[in-house]
Amino acid sequence: MKRFFIIFGMLLMLAVAPAELIADRNGYLRTVVIDPGHGGHEPGAVGRKVKEKDITLAIALKLGEYIKQNLPDVKVIYTRDTDKHVELRDRTRIANENQADLFISIHCNAATNRSAYGTETFVMGPHRNQANLEVAKLENASILFEDNYLEAYDGYDPNSPESNIIFTLFQNAYLNQSLTMASLVQDQFRERARRVDRGVKQAGFLVLYRATMPSVLIEAGFISNQQEEEYLASDEGQTHIASAIFRAFRDYKTSQDQLAAAREQQILASIGAQPLGNPAGNPPTESTLENRSNAQSAANTPEVSNIVFKVQFASTRVQRPPDAPEFRGLQNVEFYFHEGLYKYTVGNETTLEAAAKMQARVQQAGFRDAFVVAFRNNERIAPSEAVRLLNQRRNNP
Repeated sequence: MKRFFIIFGMLLMLAVAPAELIADRNGYLRTVVIDPGHGGHEPGAVGRKVKEKDITLAIALKLGEYIKQNLPDVKVIYTRDTDKHVELRDRTRIANENQADLFISIHCNAATNRSAYGTETFVMGPHRNQANLEVAKLENASILFEDNYLEAYDGYDPNSPESNIIFTLFQNAYLNQSLTMASLVQDQFRERARRVDRGVKQAGFLVLYRATMPSVLIEAGFISNQQEEEYLASDEGQTHIASAIFRAFRDYKTSQDQLAAAREQQILASIGAQPLGNPAGNPPTESTLENRSNAQSAANTPEVSNIVFKVQFASTRVQRPPDAPEFRGLQNVEFYFHEGLYKYTVGNETTLEAAAKMQARVQQAGFRDAFVVAFRNNERIAPSEAVRLLNQRRNNP
């Protein structure tokens, strides 16, 4: 619980900060997508008596009912509500198409060491150690049940060490929010459900990397441990796990709604202000990438098929100059207009690896939410699409 108050206090401080530097997704939490792992002909981990797919579905349905009963303003969507197979790419597609505010993927763990037990919650990020990598590889292996998985997942092969290294470079744009939710889940598991807390961790999960909202993957316990399997298979155990996740969700929603309300007040207070350097108040087109510090050199650049990676570190509703005090410590700041927001970037890298290093430097400068974005001819595209195109160009010069 102490961790919750620390996080909650940090969120409140952000809510009253004078600079309106906001993430891509802001607003009241109104839609949640709950994802029961595996399903159908893909059982997931298999214990002595039960299969992961059945436990995750039972917990997910209970969680959804708790939310519907206690938080009627929240729309609950399941990636599956029966024992059917849903491809990993379709799980996040469901969340993206419904503009979900949070994605919760529920799983059960397994290990060759049958004495391993406890709960852990993952967010999208680099594998910090071999154990995290093994968990991600186990869950990502679900794609082997899908046709043409190499093409569908940008060449990712769960059996390839190189794929897992490259995959860690894809960063979650909503890392801090995801970490907040993950911490709240683990707090509830430890303090209310009395489960062993294995902590909040980062790893490269395919089911998370295409989600355009805060996302967590919950490992509710080890099905490979006989005692924990019996607990997870019982109605009591499933109720404890689902109610713990619900309480974490409720606290997360409260904090996000309070942030949204504070931002609304900030916006209302600034109504009537003209964007800086744009007296007519007309925003640039979404395809326009501007750099006030080197606009002339950009104007002289020939129009060629060009893919670059940049690091996005802030967004505002009112345009800020590249040398604004809020951007202190960063050089060659650029901005582009997208989805009603001015979004600020640094870097102009030709490889994802170089962009990842740039991202680390920007985060060290204090912009912890910084993440990698990609552009093709100044049009924003998904980093995975950029990597696919670069590989295609490399293979077909």
